[in-house]
Amino acid sequence: MRLVVFDLDGTLIDTAGEIADAVNLTLAFFEMAQVDEQQVRQWIGHGTGWLMRQAWQQQRAIDGDDQWAQVMQKFVYFYHDTAGSRSAPYPFVVETLRKLKELQVKCAILTNKEERFTSRVLDAHRMKEHFDLVISGDSLPTKKPDPSGLQHCISELGASLGSTLFVGDSEIDIATARAAGVVCWAVPYGYNMGRPIADCQPDRLIEDIRPVTSFFAS
Repeated sequence: MRLVVFDLDGTLIDTAGEIADAVNLTLAFFEMAQVDEQQVRQWIGHGTGWLMRQAWQQQRAIDGDDQWAQVMQKFVYFYHDTAGSRSAPYPFVVETLRKLKELQVKCAILTNKEERFTSRVLDAHRMKEHFDLVISGDSLPTKKPDPSGLQHCISELGASLGSTLFVGDSEIDIATARAAGVVCWAVPYGYNMGRPIADCQPDRLIEDIRPVTSFFAS
């Protein structure tokens, strides 16, 4: 079975704006200064808890677990509302996913975003139908760059290392694929902590996801 596994944020869908909205609503609730969207773009990739922590610690130390639980409770409340509100698939994403289905290629998502937010974003853009499996940051005991999630996708969908391609936008994605022994292609328009993804030496750098179909054309 042929399989392509995609990262979500920064690879398939541009979600930075609505994540920034949730971060700033949380900061405002606690009477803290706002952060700009460009900063948030550099924090995306490790999951929402890590991201919110970066925004908070720029201005104030974390005063114990109880306080942080309250902060994250508010972030979850706000992001539940903003998730899917003003994100958008990148160019050629939907068309390519349809083409992959025509080629009978299995498609999966492997993201560090928590399932409740992943689901809302995919529902907002009516994209769930394109995927045979979705693994979020809290679906398994580990998350990227641990290779277990990618290995789970391969096993669950009956693929092999040689028939699987991973497509992402960050160093985390490339490290995940390498740890699993899977070919990794990367797009240059994502987040990657503000660094050019080419510096991370993916197996191939593609301008958008259309060339993914060529991996399975033979």
